[in-house]
Amino acid sequence: MLFTTVLKDNSGFMRCYKKGKRVSCEWLCVHFYPNNKPFSRLGITAGKKLGNAVKRNRVKRIVRAAYRLSETKLPIGYDIVFVGRNDISEKSSCDVQSFIENRLAREMNKPFEAAAGGAPKKKK
Repeated sequence: MLFTTVLKDNSGFMRCYKKGKRVSCEWLCVHFYPNNKPFSRLGITAGKKLGNAVKRNRVKRIVRAAYRLSETKLPIGYDIVFVGRNDISEKSSCDVQSFIENRLAREMNKPFEAAAGGAPKKKK
């Protein structure tokens, strides 16, 4: 991947979940939050509800391949967490790639405003 490293620390995942924005469909949910760095960080989660280790690793491979092919269409400087849902193991990387290029790229290119659960605005 050209502009992306791996998101490993739990605090990065939790920041995306709590403060970031979310885009989802019936088989994939994506959380993203700006990281103010000259590169993006990618995290993929596949819980035990998806199936055994073979299915979970397949989900990760599908998402990683789709992200790699559409990486140039996404803005740089974000922490991105993909969360697989039940039916994703039957999907192909082309389906995930079209979701990334159409919906995720459109949402990430909008100006970022913190999610509703963020800090309240100060009164003057």
